[in-house]
Amino acid sequence: MPVVQVEGVHKRFGAVEVLKGIDLTVERGEVIAIIGRSGSGKSTLLRCINGLEQIQAGRIEVSGHGLDPSGKGLRDLRKDVGIVFQSYNLFPHLRVGENIMLAPRIVLGVSKAEARSRAQEVLAEVGLAERFDAWPDNLSGGQQQRVAIARSLAMRPKVMLFDEVTSALDPELTGEVLATMERLAQHGMTMLLVTHEMAFARRVASTTVFMHQGKVWEMGPSERIFGDPQTPELKQFLGSGLK
Repeated sequence: MPVVQVEGVHKRFGAVEVLKGIDLTVERGEVIAIIGRSGSGKSTLLRCINGLEQIQAGRIEVSGHGLDPSGKGLRDLRKDVGIVFQSYNLFPHLRVGENIMLAPRIVLGVSKAEARSRAQEVLAEVGLAERFDAWPDNLSGGQQQRVAIARSLAMRPKVMLFDEVTSALDPELTGEVLATMERLAQHGMTMLLVTHEMAFARRVASTTVFMHQGKVWEMGPSERIFGDPQTPELKQFLGSGLK
């Protein structure tokens, strides 16, 4: 059974149709990179999968939880989907550990001791075990982004969505965040990532999706997508010098 199933999804903002009949299947443990120019619908697709945007037609199912245009099933679906954005969105008045403990306690109702144990576990997983009591403002951008990843992992999601999470970071900090994501992939986390890091996508993703004009324009094994693009649009995109 696929972890994520997207069938015939359409999304409009007013009169502008941003997603035009998207079909996508993600198997357990698969890593899918979504590439394309700005405005092609990449980030909107991720936001629809997490229920942050309401679809106008089609169906999305994550780990057995269905989501249709009515929005029914949204709460259960979100428990199984973690999403990390370009902005870290950490609470500055809470220490790192408290930021991570918050959602498991409020949403899942776990005890304080269990939430603390989870926070320590996921911080170690992203290489920040010693930062439990640190304030967010005392961390680098890359460290804050890794805390944001840990915060999502503490909910023990079935799938992780990454929306251009390195776009605001300099190259050195980008490397540490990408290394964290690569370790998650190696440990079997199901992942969909929107990225402009082409070398990373080629190396880590089993499948790459090229989106163009709101459609899945080309999709296949990453080595084939990057090494032997089939459509003129993908050839132009890969040859345009975009990272």
